[in-house]
Amino acid sequence: MTSKAFETATPDPIAYLDRVAATDLGRSYKGRMLDELDIRTGQTVLDLGCGPGTDLASLARAGAATGTVIGVDHDQAAVDAARGRTVDQHTVTVQLGDIHDLPLPDRTADRARTDRVLQHVADPARALREIHRVLRPGGRLVMGEPDWETLTVDHPDSNLSRAYTQYVTDKVVRNSRIGRQLPRLATGAGFTVPSVIPITPVFRDAQAADKILGLERTAQRAMAAGYLTEEAAGRWLEHLSTGPFLAAVTFYIVVAES
Repeated sequence: MTSKAFETATPDPIAYLDRVAATDLGRSYKGRMLDELDIRTGQTVLDLGCGPGTDLASLARAGAATGTVIGVDHDQAAVDAARGRTVDQHTVTVQLGDIHDLPLPDRTADRARTDRVLQHVADPARALREIHRVLRPGGRLVMGEPDWETLTVDHPDSNLSRAYTQYVTDKVVRNSRIGRQLPRLATGAGFTVPSVIPITPVFRDAQAADKILGLERTAQRAMAAGYLTEEAAGRWLEHLSTGPFLAAVTFYIVVAES
């Protein structure tokens, strides 16, 4: 089961993060998260799970020359890339660290963000408690996470799309429903949650959606796991590549205050 319409090779993780950030969707939601952070001149800002440093420069600009931006990531290759990208920015530092056990003192920062990070961590509640520890009283955390159970892909046989979404929810993403859970988890960690902002991007182009969703790669894995037969997966992908296309998923931006 292969097609010429969709990618079959898994992209490099750093290249994938850069790809998403460069899309209209990426620029839009990241801009909204930056607005919600409401960074003031001179503040200390944490980018937790900063990856290759995609957003460190924009955070540094928001804090002006007197601010401090600290990126933290658990992956050494990502940390090295982020350090390389910010070598000429004196207000930015990047550290190797675990979001469950941040290498930072109590009450270090005024602002913090996580962007599509908590869906992957082992213990989101513990991570949120740790973020609460390092924020100063009155500090602000802005999180952006999808809710993968809301993923819808139009197909004449809705059972096929339902099976695909079920596989993504069950097997692909560790914390697949984290988007809807964030307000409750943040409250449990000691935050108040003044704002929850749902964003539902709609994809009308199959190839553009595939760049983010990995439709064929994921369908192949769903087939291997028994969620789709080979015939069903082939039929599903054939329609997506030739017919009118529509897919959507809800992404939540959640603002929490310490």
